[in-house]
Amino acid sequence: MGWLVLTAVLVSSLNAASRYLFNLSSNAWLELQWYLFGAVVLLGAAYTLQQNEHIRIDILNSRLRPRTRHIIDIIGHALFLLPICILIVWLGVPFFIRSFVSGEISASAGGLIIWPAKILIPAGFGLLLAQALSELVKRIAVMQGRIEDPYVAKVGHSAPDRPPATAPSAEGDREAYR
Repeated sequence: MGWLVLTAVLVSSLNAASRYLFNLSSNAWLELQWYLFGAVVLLGAAYTLQQNEHIRIDILNSRLRPRTRHIIDIIGHALFLLPICILIVWLGVPFFIRSFVSGEISASAGGLIIWPAKILIPAGFGLLLAQALSELVKRIAVMQGRIEDPYVAKVGHSAPDRPPATAPSAEGDREAYR
């Protein structure tokens, strides 16, 4: 994703420079920026979930016991994240196929072909679906005591001027579940 961000920044900078310095502009460069940004967001969502960095209300979440956090995550993943990922992949594949088969092109003058952007939707949500299943299995395994909690030290975000909180011992974490 870092390379996509760098590419988007370079494309954006070069496009702005050419527009202001040489009075040259291209819709294709603008659309390429959008495609790159969409790729970063859609393809990066699964990694963000794997790193447990999705937005939460940290003030509340950090005060909950680990078991309660895992129960909330299991319910959220099972009832909300998995169904929406399945639905978007299910609807996104025909959306992409129609665009690819028809050779859909942007309505903007000098615009790009559309299907590369549209394939990012089912691809991104497919990756997010796979990661959501992994997270669901992982949290159930933690609650059953089969694996150590990989998120013990990742609750909330510490401010730069504060030292990070120390992780409790595995034994202490097991006690928190009882």
